[in-house]
Amino acid sequence: MRTILILLFLQSVRGFISNKPSIQLQPTPSSLRQRQRHGDPLFVGSNTNEMMPLRRGSTVALITPFKPDGSIDINGIEKLIDMHLEAQTDNLCVLGTTAEASVMSMNERELVLKTIVNKAKGKIPILVGTGTINPDSVKKYTQQAIDFGADASLLVTPYYVKPPQRGLIKHFTSMADLGLPVIVYNVPGRTAVDLSDETIAIMSQHEAIVGVKDATGDVSRLTSLKKVLSEMGDTNFLKYSGDDATTTDYILEGGDGCISVTANIVPGVMRAMVHAALEGNEEQANDLNRRLSLLNKRLFVESNPIPCKWAANRLGIVDNAYCRPPLDVLDPQYYSFLEEALTAANLI
Repeated sequence: MRTILILLFLQSVRGFISNKPSIQLQPTPSSLRQRQRHGDPLFVGSNTNEMMPLRRGSTVALITPFKPDGSIDINGIEKLIDMHLEAQTDNLCVLGTTAEASVMSMNERELVLKTIVNKAKGKIPILVGTGTINPDSVKKYTQQAIDFGADASLLVTPYYVKPPQRGLIKHFTSMADLGLPVIVYNVPGRTAVDLSDETIAIMSQHEAIVGVKDATGDVSRLTSLKKVLSEMGDTNFLKYSGDDATTTDYILEGGDGCISVTANIVPGVMRAMVHAALEGNEEQANDLNRRLSLLNKRLFVESNPIPCKWAANRLGIVDNAYCRPPLDVLDPQYYSFLEEALTAANLI
C-alpha cells in the first residue's frame, strides 16, 4: 500500500519535473549511484581531474581555522588536511555548518576551496557545502564547487522559510541538474523544515542525488527510510548519520557512515569506530563509542563549532579557538566540561 501511495505521489509531481530528463521516476536504482558506490569516475570538473566517489565511512565536517584577526588561516587548513590524510578519514566535508561557511564571502569560499583541492584532490573525496536559503546563491556556490574540483555537494534544506515538500523536491532536483553529485542534508533542529522519507525517496530517483545526511538524531528514521527506498527499488543510496551521539547505532541499523563534528578531534578513533560498525563488529564499535560518548555530548554544550574549536585548540590541532561573529569563543564556564570529556576520551 505504501508503494502505491508513493507512486501516486510521484505522478502528482510529474508535472513539474517531467521536463528534467535526468530524473528517473521509475523505481530503478541509479546507474550514477551504482558507479559512485563501486568507485568508478562520475563527472569531470571544468579545471580538474576526474571526481572521486564518496566513500562509506567517516566523513569529517571540517572546521575552518581563522587567525586572531578573523582572516582565514591557510596554513591551519593545510595542517588539518594532513591530519585527516594520516588518519585515513574517508571523506572531507568542507564549507558546511561546522566550517562557518555562512559568514564567508564568495572570495573566501574560493580561497578555502583552492587550498583544500590543491592539498587533497585525488587523495580523499571532497564534499562541499553549497546550500543556503536563496536558490540563486546555491547555484553560484555549486558552480563554484564544480569549477574548483569538488567531488560532491552537501545541500541543506532552505531554512527559515519552511518550504513545503513539493518545493523541496523542486529545489533539490534543480540543483542536482547542475551535474555535481548531491548529498541532501536534513537538519530540522537548525532549519525548521524536515524532509519526509517519501520526499527523500522521490529525490533519490534523480541520478545525481546520491545520498542523505540525517542529522535528526532519530535512528528510527533510518529504518523507515530504508523501507521506502527499498520499495522504490533503490539500494545504492548513501545514508550518513549527522549526529555523533547516535552514529554507531545508525550504522549498525544499516547506515553507510557519518558526517562528524567529533572527527575533528579524534579522526582515527572515529574512523575505527565507524568501520567496526560497518563490518558488523558491534562489540568493538560500542567500546569505541563509549570512549567518545561524553565528548560527543560536550562538543555541543554551546553552538557548534564553538566547543569543537576550543577542544581542537586545547589539543594543539589549531592555533586558536576563534569563531566569527555572531558566534564567539567558548564561555569559560564550560572549560571544565570539555576538559572532562577530553580526559574520558584519553586525549589529555
